[in-house]
Amino acid sequence: MNHTKRKPGEVRDAILDYLKNCPSDASVEDIQQAVASRFKEALAASSVRSYLRLNTPTAFERTAPGRYRLKLYNTAAPIRPTSPRVSPTFQYGHATLHQADCFDWLAQCPPASIQAVVTDPPYGLVEYSPEQQSKLRARKGGVWRIPPSFDGHQRSPLPRFTTLGTDDLRQLVDFFFAFAKRLLPALVPGAHVLIASNPLLSYLVSGALANAGLERRGEIVRLVMTMRGGDRPKNAHDQFPEVSVMSRSMWEPWLVFRKPLEGRVQDNLRKWKTGGLRRPSKDKPFGDVIASHPTNKSERALAPHPSLKPQLFLRQIVRAVLPLGQGTILDPFAGSGSTLAAAEALGYPSIGIEKDSHYFDIAKSAIPKLAAYKLTRHLQEVDPVFPQFRDPVAI
Repeated sequence: MNHTKRKPGEVRDAILDYLKNCPSDASVEDIQQAVASRFKEALAASSVRSYLRLNTPTAFERTAPGRYRLKLYNTAAPIRPTSPRVSPTFQYGHATLHQADCFDWLAQCPPASIQAVVTDPPYGLVEYSPEQQSKLRARKGGVWRIPPSFDGHQRSPLPRFTTLGTDDLRQLVDFFFAFAKRLLPALVPGAHVLIASNPLLSYLVSGALANAGLERRGEIVRLVMTMRGGDRPKNAHDQFPEVSVMSRSMWEPWLVFRKPLEGRVQDNLRKWKTGGLRRPSKDKPFGDVIASHPTNKSERALAPHPSLKPQLFLRQIVRAVLPLGQGTILDPFAGSGSTLAAAEALGYPSIGIEKDSHYFDIAKSAIPKLAAYKLTRHLQEVDPVFPQFRDPVAI
């Protein structure tokens, strides 16, 4: 037997890659054969078993003697049917909000029942763990940075994504790969998926979604000034007054993906009512740069969520993802329900999934208020270079 010396974690990575696409759990013998085939040499079952045991319960779950699968939330676990669960539900107008885990909900979702997805997920996962959320709500410690007040306004907290380690980044990729695999069956052909991300992490999320089978269709640039970046070197401000450690963030990427079409776009539009993006008007195509602003104080008072996006921006992209104005929009990471509120303001049916009971309760109160929120005052603040944003139909 050829005992090639391998890099640390190489066998573990081969096991992960095999189980990502495994339709169910697998035996040690099956995993051993898959890994050996990858390395093109024999591999002892004891070696594979030791790697599995070493990384259980961090990455793997033992389903039966000699059988393993990937852990659901850390890695790209296989899709498995689950028993229906009764979850707390809130209904308002055309909007339905479930308190549930979106992975569980998607496993029960009828196939080809969702026409579009607009969502603002946890960018780095870590920041929405129970530990970090507890620190955020106590406003002390953790990955969340609490910016100082400015001109009497309290700025929104921002997570420090530069603190993510190699394992955190790997879990991020595995999470979004698994999410996309579960989402795809629920989508109709041609359904668009718009996912908010972060300039430091969007390349990882985008790659995971594409590898899972979604078709990349570009990005929407939300032009918005944030408090992220632009700082001088820590504890060396005076020595390097003309240096910024990283560029000041002035935009937010929204990844644009689509489930592959059935036939041509026109065929897909006729059959599924999806496949394109709705124009603001007949004379103007939907553009991928949208002037925006940080969510104002009045909206935050209605929905106190650290990642709340303004209704002026959300209503534009929510309107765009249903090209014929027909279908249901899903937000699997609903937070305070702002996407559902935008859909409700436009008369679109929507479904939201929120796992955190704290944010679920906020959303129950916020959805009706945000849906009724008037945007007339904010139209005057929009950059005149983008006149289509003043189109009253678009908001």
